[in-house]
Amino acid sequence: MGRLDPLVGRLDLRPAQDVAGPPGTRGPVGAAERHLAPDLARGAMLLLIALANAPVLLYDRPLSLRGHLAETGWADRLVTFATTAFVDGRAYPMFAALLGYGVVSIVRRQLGAGTTHAALRRLLRRRHLALLGIGLVHAVALLSGDVLGAYGLAGLVILTLLAMSNGRLLLTAAVLGIPFLAVGATYGVPPEPGATYLRSAAEPSALTAAALRLGEWLPATPVSALGMLVPICLGVWAGRRGYLDQPDRHLRALRWAAGLGVGVGVLGGIPFALVVAGALPTSSLGVDLGLAVLHTGTGVAGGLGLAALAGLVAARVTRADIPGRVIPVLIPVLIPGLAACGARSLSCYLAQSVVLVPLLSPWGLGLGARLGSAATALLAVATWLVTVLGAAWLARHGRRGPAEWLLRRIVYGRAASPSPAAPSSARS
Repeated sequence: MGRLDPLVGRLDLRPAQDVAGPPGTRGPVGAAERHLAPDLARGAMLLLIALANAPVLLYDRPLSLRGHLAETGWADRLVTFATTAFVDGRAYPMFAALLGYGVVSIVRRQLGAGTTHAALRRLLRRRHLALLGIGLVHAVALLSGDVLGAYGLAGLVILTLLAMSNGRLLLTAAVLGIPFLAVGATYGVPPEPGATYLRSAAEPSALTAAALRLGEWLPATPVSALGMLVPICLGVWAGRRGYLDQPDRHLRALRWAAGLGVGVGVLGGIPFALVVAGALPTSSLGVDLGLAVLHTGTGVAGGLGLAALAGLVAARVTRADIPGRVIPVLIPVLIPGLAACGARSLSCYLAQSVVLVPLLSPWGLGLGARLGSAATALLAVATWLVTVLGAAWLARHGRRGPAEWLLRRIVYGRAASPSPAAPSSARS
């Protein structure tokens, strides 16, 4: 694998002292090094992921497109429309872009501390292999729709992306856009036959369900990883410029990205959402696939726009001259909770499955056979709120999330001693 000279030339590399990691590397990120905007984006994104994951755990009823139930009640159809238009295909691209952005931050601080390229490659390889392993356990134990494995697999090629110039990076994203659109557009179109989108979701035996989840996860993970490389490329590109590190220096770019990205994401998602919700009749397979392509492509813009919006919020709440009546309320209440959740996004993501899967699965309480889309969305929101409160409690007591502790222990070894994220600040 080549050197990272194109990336090195574009990063602000400043020497710093920190807890040592494995020989030749710098230790994990400490509280003073965290930036508010990425953590806010991750914390808010986890709400979208809960809303996206919960519907695929419903079963024993006819399906519409993309794994949603074919609802008849107006409230359920409205929630299906909103979830498809504003969440589906928007949350995971945002998460993937933040993954690419975060890797750039890791590279910046490691190279700035004098880490060799060989040591850096080993560190990133350990990190993404660990994500792949955690994703496998998560999939077998709880949810075959796990995304950590795909992120880990995609992360193994990030160093190749980092070594590219900006022009080659964007060209690669454009070329990879073809399989990305194909993967996203064919997801759940046409609806699968039978009474559930995932066979494992309707299996009453816990052991059989685990075996089914493994069979669902193994082929889906490399396909999903391929589809995530486009937003990862764009996240690397944005990370080189540090848009979310110091958002107050990039307000104009973030405003354009937030306005255009969210607008394109919403407008591009509405036509397909109307079909999924049953407000428009399904047409030929070609028409449905065409709308799905539009939905998938604009989802990347929507995800990036949401990340830019988080940057704008972070830039505003860290200013001393904040006007208005709403923001001062958000600072001591919502912002710290979201930042704490984002700083512990791995733990909070896994915690969602720990709550939702036993509640909805037939080997648990079996609510997935009875709840409609609206009630399931409320359950997803409540689950997310519990994780936010839990993350805020951990932050208040100076503790990392358990999954973050495990990941850092694997990547950095015993040197990854507790260095908890601060609750809320400009560099939370």
